[in-house]
Amino acid sequence: MPSTTRERALEAAVQLLGAEGVRALTHARVDERAGLPPGSTSNWFRTRRALLGGIVDWIAEHERAEFDPAAMSAIEGVDGLIEGLCAVTELQAGPFAARTRARYALFLELSDDPELGEPLRRQRREFERWTESIVTAVGIAEPVPATRALMALGDGLLLHRLTVDPTLAMRPAIERAVRALAGS
Repeated sequence: MPSTTRERALEAAVQLLGAEGVRALTHARVDERAGLPPGSTSNWFRTRRALLGGIVDWIAEHERAEFDPAAMSAIEGVDGLIEGLCAVTELQAGPFAARTRARYALFLELSDDPELGEPLRRQRREFERWTESIVTAVGIAEPVPATRALMALGDGLLLHRLTVDPTLAMRPAIERAVRALAGS
């Protein structure tokens, strides 16, 4: 099924935001990147704020679809948790790197905006709940602080991989953290 003009604009906006940052995000640049006629993006998103809101929603929608817990295999044991966390971080630093950069840029840009920042924070809380359920299921004590520690570690590793060291091996840090939290 061919992408709609709106979908093409949002995909291009995420790619632009992830590659060049918030300052590069204009309707004209999105149209150009998407190969759309001038004015196409502004037909869907009349203001920059509306475009930012559309991007936030697009990212959340795609992340929910691609990381749907119901569609994934059950994670069992500490080794399964390590494998799962490694797989997710590798996806976010690899095929979804532009989206990850865009998400981080949006978190910084919208941190003081209750309306547009809330969907980002809500999506983050969904991933925290999902991760916490897995951490609980594999038997790690104190799952709430353990989950927060693992997610903070993942964010730090991703940020480092995407900005400082593109060859950073994330697995050793993830494995060490999970095993320490599991007491093994």
